[in-house]
Amino acid sequence: MVSEAAAGQTVAPQWRRIVLKLSGEAIAEPHGSGIDGNVVAQIASEIVEVRRDLDVDVAVVVGGGNIWRGMKGAGAGMDRAQSDYMGMLATLINALALQDALERLDQPTRVQTAIEAAKVAEPYIRRRAIRHLEKGRVVVFAGGTGNPYFTTDTCAALRAAEIEAQAILKGTHSGVDGVYTADPKLDPTATRFDEVTYIDVLNRGLKVMDSTAITFCMDNQLPIVVFDLLTPGNVRSVLEGQRIGTLVR
Repeated sequence: MVSEAAAGQTVAPQWRRIVLKLSGEAIAEPHGSGIDGNVVAQIASEIVEVRRDLDVDVAVVVGGGNIWRGMKGAGAGMDRAQSDYMGMLATLINALALQDALERLDQPTRVQTAIEAAKVAEPYIRRRAIRHLEKGRVVVFAGGTGNPYFTTDTCAALRAAEIEAQAILKGTHSGVDGVYTADPKLDPTATRFDEVTYIDVLNRGLKVMDSTAITFCMDNQLPIVVFDLLTPGNVRSVLEGQRIGTLVR
């Protein structure tokens, strides 16, 4: 029997509103820093496709590790809070790059930031973000939570709950396509989980999100799908319910 997706028919998405979590490294140039315009354009095109074809509300949380990582500065002796604020500014740069790529594809987009940057982005306001989504706009959240010591993983979990998203899609890169029993780059015997519980992630120290984000998702019953973001079509495949990556719930 031919599936609806294979037959070219539209498949109802398993979630109607999602938060897509992107790390800064996922959009970095091959040497690991800066912004790769081709990768940003590919991600933008996939977001536009699922918005248009599946009518899914898409919010995005971007990291800033391709430009600056707060822990790196702290490790070099910098004040941790100061270093984290620098990382928040890096996420804003990435958010503006993604907004540009989306709007070049005629997708209305708003950047909302948790730290004030009135010249380039809106302040984060929950009800305004929800209204943008209802009007078919993509909302890109920058600036993390606006507080030091919290990662953009935690921001993704928090924003997902606030805007009543039904799932978090965490895109990976560098060929990693889910959650493994060990680092597959270091351990050739590592195997990928199709599904794993929040508790197992915490107890086994699996590399999904930081423990604060995982605990928050568990408390608020937010499923997480960890998948290879850079394989074309994967965002749509996840939303159509195909067995892509690892489901954490």
